[in-house]
Amino acid sequence: MYATLLIIAITCVVSFLAFSNPKMLSDLILWPPAISRGKQYFRLLTYGFIHADGQHLLFNMVTLFFFGRLIEQFMAGYIGTLGFVAFYLSAIVVSILPTYMKNVGNPAYRSLGASGGVSAVLFAFVLLQPWTTIYVFFIPCPAIIYAVLYIAYSIYMDRQGSDNVNHSAHLWGAAYGVLFLLAMEPRLFGTFMQALMQPSFR
Repeated sequence: MYATLLIIAITCVVSFLAFSNPKMLSDLILWPPAISRGKQYFRLLTYGFIHADGQHLLFNMVTLFFFGRLIEQFMAGYIGTLGFVAFYLSAIVVSILPTYMKNVGNPAYRSLGASGGVSAVLFAFVLLQPWTTIYVFFIPCPAIIYAVLYIAYSIYMDRQGSDNVNHSAHLWGAAYGVLFLLAMEPRLFGTFMQALMQPSFR
């Protein structure tokens, strides 16, 4: 679980520094023209280490703390701790690519936050333990039920486009988390389907 804690620590430090340093925030945020014209490809990753405010940071890091340690432990048996780190970092990049391509010519667009990577971790957990009870704002809910509601809400809000949340990154991050685990261990699909047919609330 040490990699998860290290990721959380680095994200918190960078985010807190950026809160009081507008230039740092501007240099790290995902801004399409800086990538397409300035070739600053690092922004496809660094945007995931800064956040809009403390609440945004807290929600992502608490989620990563509870689920990241479990996924790190599981992945370590297949691809090692560094493999888990690569999974998380690549999820940040992959989850933002559709948004970037959609807004590549939009100088007004910006995006930040670790939500894409965190969604990948969360949905990897759902694949492993679909009926485990998780707490959403202190309300108990089976992981698979939360996942369905989360996807439905994200699709709806992405189509609405009425807030400043990048719901597309949430969706692509979730898909990446599931597909990564299935590519790593294809037998998980059968295990998941069997678990769905045998609800066991815990």
